[in-house]
Amino acid sequence: MDLIDQIKTIAQNIEKIKDRASLNEQATKNSFVMPFIQALGYDTRDPFEVFPEFTADIPVLKNDKVDYAILADSKPIMLIECKCCHDSLDNIKHTAQLHKYFQNTEAKFSILTNGVIYRFYTDIDKSHVMDTKPFFEFNLLKFTDSDINELKGFSKTSFNPSILSDAAENLLFTKEIKRIMTEQLGNPSPDFVKFFGKQVYSKNMTASAVEKFTKITKESLKEFINEIIAEKIKSAMDDDGNNSTTKESKEEPKIDIEDGAIITTEQELEGFYLIKAILREVVDVSRLQYRDTVSYFGINLDGRVNQTICRLYLNSKKQCICIMGTSDQGVKKEISCLDDIYGVAEFLKGRVIYLTQGKYVEKSIKVEA
Repeated sequence: MDLIDQIKTIAQNIEKIKDRASLNEQATKNSFVMPFIQALGYDTRDPFEVFPEFTADIPVLKNDKVDYAILADSKPIMLIECKCCHDSLDNIKHTAQLHKYFQNTEAKFSILTNGVIYRFYTDIDKSHVMDTKPFFEFNLLKFTDSDINELKGFSKTSFNPSILSDAAENLLFTKEIKRIMTEQLGNPSPDFVKFFGKQVYSKNMTASAVEKFTKITKESLKEFINEIIAEKIKSAMDDDGNNSTTKESKEEPKIDIEDGAIITTEQELEGFYLIKAILREVVDVSRLQYRDTVSYFGINLDGRVNQTICRLYLNSKKQCICIMGTSDQGVKKEISCLDDIYGVAEFLKGRVIYLTQGKYVEKSIKVEA
């Protein structure tokens, strides 16, 4: 069973019983958290993999233990602190408690959860010191496909600390920028207003001018967003109105996933996360998406087939990566393992630079020709 199916099963169980007042912390662990850990591929019956009541070496905290530690080679890689499903995770005591555990173990990641919401932390700001803000939050009752893809990085088969650290940093910064943008859309600050006002207003931005442009900026942003939404709706309707022959000429044939023809493997997902880590220097990784087909696993920008970066062929004896060229003709390079992808990192970056900036990269032309 795929991760998303397991998560949906857990979510259905939560919906049924979460409102029962009799549920306490232990019940939350047994009914919600343990199945979640199992869904990620960890054996909760094996104490050398999932260690309950893990003792962190903190002399001042006698008998205090983190609820679960995920182990690899007898060392903790993730700490999980659980609270009752009725508790709020915003209580500063909860994060402070986990902060102390994190600082006194070798774990690179920690999770605070009430069985419904899972907040993921690491040490972006200072090494070995848990950040005050989570870089990723997963809500079992409200999640997207993108959330599932991020969650898969923490599964047993995909866990890679270096790749996850890069992804964590990008997720945190993306989340914060989105938060700032949301705040500015609803209540633009004077500096934000001045930035736009100075582009169109030749006079000094006095207090009265700022007040005037605050209203104009708010209205302009609303209209801009509405126009984008309207354009997307129109584009979608136009696509639906095209005949099947036209659509097939622009897109790859779609295959009914329900017939079992397509199976996205953990190796393919691992390749996707590895390529995301490589390309984070040249593109916002939230734009990277994958499209699985029977014959190959494609990675593209913004879900667009005509912006394919590369294709992975991993389901045969001879595995290879095909990097697309400027004329959408690709060149295949055989690989013996996923780590070989690092050998074509510059070519992958060159392809993305071409797609996003329209620039030819000399090094990438040689491979793509």
